[in-house]
Formats: sequence, structure tokens, C-alpha cells
Amino acid sequence: MLENLHVKNLALIEEQEVTFSKGMNILTGETGAGKSIIIGSINLALGAKADKDYIRTGADHALVELVFSLNDQQLEQMKEMELPVEEDHQLILQRKIMPGKSICRANGESISTAQLKKLSGCLLDMYGQHEHQSLLKPTAYKKMLDDYVGEEALSLKQRLKEELSEYRKALEELENQNLDEDSRSRQARLLEFELNEIEAAALQPLEDEQVEKRYRRLVNAKKIKEIVYTVHGLTGYEEEGSAGATVGYALRELKSLAGQDEEALPLIEQLTDIDSLLNDFNRSMAQYSDTLEFDEEEFIALEERLNVLNHLKSKYGNSVEEILKTGQEKQKELERLSHFEEYVLLLKQSIEEKKKSLSALCRQLSELRCKAALPLADQLREAMVDLNFLDVEFSITVSPMEEEFHADGYDQVEFWISTNPGETLRPLWQIASGGELSRIMLAFKTVFADKDETDTLIFDEIDAGISGKTAWKVAEKLGRLSGDHQIICITHLPQIASMEDSHFLIEKSVKKERTTTDIRLLNEDESLKELARLLGNGEMTKAVLENAREMKENARKVKLS
Repeated sequence: MLENLHVKNLALIEEQEVTFSKGMNILTGETGAGKSIIIGSINLALGAKADKDYIRTGADHALVELVFSLNDQQLEQMKEMELPVEEDHQLILQRKIMPGKSICRANGESISTAQLKKLSGCLLDMYGQHEHQSLLKPTAYKKMLDDYVGEEALSLKQRLKEELSEYRKALEELENQNLDEDSRSRQARLLEFELNEIEAAALQPLEDEQVEKRYRRLVNAKKIKEIVYTVHGLTGYEEEGSAGATVGYALRELKSLAGQDEEALPLIEQLTDIDSLLNDFNRSMAQYSDTLEFDEEEFIALEERLNVLNHLKSKYGNSVEEILKTGQEKQKELERLSHFEEYVLLLKQSIEEKKKSLSALCRQLSELRCKAALPLADQLREAMVDLNFLDVEFSITVSPMEEEFHADGYDQVEFWISTNPGETLRPLWQIASGGELSRIMLAFKTVFADKDETDTLIFDEIDAGISGKTAWKVAEKLGRLSGDHQIICITHLPQIASMEDSHFLIEKSVKKERTTTDIRLLNEDESLKELARLLGNGEMTKAVLENAREMKENARKVKLS
């Protein structure tokens, strides 16, 4: 059940909060007061397309928040979608709309709009003022009948969809087997060459990673050894111009001054120490060089193997695993070409088997539809009688088209109706009266409402084209429906408004030079006056008030009956 609606900075709404009750929640107001914004905000919170134009002028975002109390079926849906469930079985849906993007949350956890739409399907059912137009589309009838059948039809259609996909793939594969013998021979030779190339490499799983790792290590070792060898030479005594040879020559020259100038002795000692340190360093470099491992033959072998692996990767996949998988696929393709006639025969047999399986699924689905068509038609006819169709006949035909497979079966479903005595049944889509279509759709809604477990039903101005006694019949139907469901209904008809358990008034006003839409709960006296406004011509006379009071009393009796 929808318990609360909170809207902020949406279109003409600055900030509004509405707490809905069980039973019948009626929303009324003058034309243009902004009633559609209220329903629109619920739609937005449930994943409808959002646009920056919805944001109230001057605000940087709009916010819509819905609070639901969940039944067992809805709790199960939450668990299936791995969404957080509160201990009090409440769900808080929040959608923040900003220029260029929107953020959706369920109990504080971010979800996608796709998830939101999936979840919304079990939270409430909404009937808009133009929804009856779907009755003019015969393609919608099959889905309506399947919805009545329920989970069994849904499961069959899912299996049918999967098997139909496999069937069409097999047909496409058969259509592609149009190679002549020369083409097959050329293709087989190419496959043999490619398979030999892969098999000759004798690949091992993960070999490419291991070879690359070892190769990089040897590359680094080679670079280190080259640097150490260079440094050893530059600091040694053998190469001309090396540091050791130069320091040794300098030391010999300096020692020639020892007998000539005593002040040269400290300098001789320093350079002697330098020569000794350099000599020690050079020996250490030699020892370090001896510890470095680098196998030139292994390095060359790894380099060659890496070239082979990279060549195969460039042709058959980005890893050894992918190359081996490609090899398996090419082996299958070669076997197919080697036994082409046998393969085509098996493919045709497979197609026939899939076709039989599809036919069986379609037949099961068709039988379910045929079985459900009569009780659904009877229930719809009874619901239409309740909605002031004085003499109505209604039937549903299911016509199998056994060679036309579709994801929803091979049936054509037609709804037939006659609303006047003596008239023959005609296809429903030929009905022209908007008032009749509106009542027929309401009949559908009431029948399905008794069947499913959706707690909340929203009706947005379903009173198009109806008045008088018919309007009262529609009101009676909604009033009785509100005994088992929460109804939220926007209406212009006093007959429907009189069925209220909670009555909300939607008004437009100007505050601080800004137009604002407000919604407030009416008390009993205010509700009576609003009903009188709907009944009268704007003048609140005693007679009009008495008429409104009488209508409310009649509505109360209907709901108690």
C-alpha cells in the first residue's frame, strides 16, 4: 500500500506531502489546478522518463519520495532483486532529478531506472485517462489474456522465447550452408593449415605468461650485466683511460715528488688511499658480475618462442587459452566440412525437433488461453453489467496459426462484443465510444484486481464520456473495489467522489508572485462542500448541499453492502 508521497521542487509544486489511507482516496480540484502533476510525480518516482523541465524554476533539483508498506509478494520481489528490506516491511523509493541525470534509491541503496520499473510492476497498477485506447489495438489482447492466465503462461512464454531463439539460429545456420564443393575444399585446406600451425606450436596452458615473465627477467639480467661489465672496465686498470689506470699513473707521478718536497707526502697518502679504495671497488664489481646469471642460449630460445606465441596471438586470440579454443572451433569446422552431407542432414533433423518442441509449447500455451478465455469473458461481461451495460455480450476467441511461431505463441486473440440487443458480436477494436471503452477497461481492471495481489490501484480521470446512472454504476464498482484495495482516484464526477474514505483537494494559488500547486486533506464538512461544488454550478445553495449529503449517504450504504 502507498502510505506517503513527498514532492519537492517539481513543476508547480514547491513542497508537498500527502499521507494516503486505506480504501478510497479521492483527489479533486478545478481544471488546471495541477492534478496531473500529482500522478505524474508518482510515475516519476517509479521510473518514468525524467526531464530537466520538471524541475521547478530556480531550483537545482526536484525530489519525489514514495513510502510503501509491503505485502508478502512484494517482499519476495525485493529479496529476488537483492534490495534491502526494512524490519517494518516498509519501502522508501526516492528519485532525485537533476539536469542531465537522476538518482534512484530503494531504502537508501542506489538502483537503476530499469530495476525501479521492474519493482514498480508489483507495487501498484495505474490506469491513465487514455489507457482505454489500448483496447483499440488487437495486439494487446493476447497479453491481457496471458495476464489472466498468470504465472503458468509467463513461464511457457519464457521457454518459448529461448527455444525460438535457438530454432532461428539453426535456420540461419542451415541457410548459410550454401558452399559448393570447390569452396568447401578451399576452406578445408585453409583450416588444415591453421590447425597444423597451432598444433605444431605444442602450446601449454598459461605458457605465454610464463615465457614472457622469464624473458623479462633475462632481459633485465642482461642489461644489469652489461652495466656492471662497463663499470668494471671504467674503474679498472686494464683499459686505456680507465679510472684505475689514470689514478695509478697520477700516483706514480706524485711519488716522484716525495724526495723533493715534504709537503707532498700527505697528498701522496690521500691518493694512495684513493687508489686502494678504487682497487677494492673494482674487485667487488668483478665479484658482483660473477654472481649475475644470464644464459645467452636460453635468452635466444625464449625470444624465438615468444615470437611464435605473438604470431599465433595476432591470428587466433589474445592468450594461449583463446588460441587453443580457436583451434577446437576450427577442428569442429573442419569435421563439419569433411562430413558435410551428414552435418546438413543432422542440422535439418535438429531443426525439425526444435520445430516440434516449439509446436508443443505453443499448443500448451494455446490450451491455457482457450481454457481461460471462457471464464475471463464471463467475468468481464458481469463486470460490464455492473458498469451499466444493460445488454452486453462478450466473447474471446483464440485462433491457432500453427505455422507462425512468435515469442508469445502462434495464437491470434480477438475480443468480441455487442452492447445492444439484436446486434451481432463485433471486434472490440471497432467500438468507437470513448465512454464505452473507458468502462470496458475499468471492467478489465476490476477483474484483474480481484485476481492479482497488487494492493494499490490508481485511476487518473477515468470518468471520460460517462455521466448520470452510468457514472453512479462506475462509482459503485470503485467503492466496492476499495474494500479490498487501496484506490487513489482523480475525478471530476461527484458520484465517484462521494465514495471517498479520504478526500484531498488540489488547488492552484499565487505565493510571493509564484504559482504553486497545493494538496490538502479535507475534513468532513469541507469534503461535503467540495462534493456540492462538483454537483452544482458554483453557487453553494442549501439544495446542492443536501443533494451532496444524500449522495454521500448512498455511497456509504453501497460500501457497507
